Amino acid sequence: MTRSWDWATGEGLLGLDDLGEWDAAFERGERNLGTAAIGLAFNCPLEDASPRIVRATQLPDTDQRGFAVNAVGDTMTFVPFRDLPPWLKRWKAVSAVLNKLEAWRLRIAYAAEDAWQALRGRRS
Repeated sequence: MTRSWDWATGEGLLGLDDLGEWDAAFERGERNLGTAAIGLAFNCPLEDASPRIVRATQLPDTDQRGFAVNAVGDTMTFVPFRDLPPWLKRWKAVSAVLNKLEAWRLRIAYAAEDAWQALRGRRS
């Protein structure tokens, strides 16, 4: 069955499951490659989709780069950790550590701000 993907509008690209079609579109400089990368993440084996997702994160169009990052995020959300490719496992682990450190930093900053406000309130 031949599928039709509209590269100009992005219609149907979330269902993209043809790696060769994505490669050809990349070479042609088509629009909506980031959107198509999300389709690859959902519809193709990760070992095949991963290199293309990485290429999409380097697109010149910042909006499309953002969609490629969404493909990574969606993959990490919906694919079991054991099934992720090694580079994505490392990224997920590093991302989790950075998120935890940021949460601790914010907690300390809010506590310090609350303490400062309480101290200022006593002086008034």
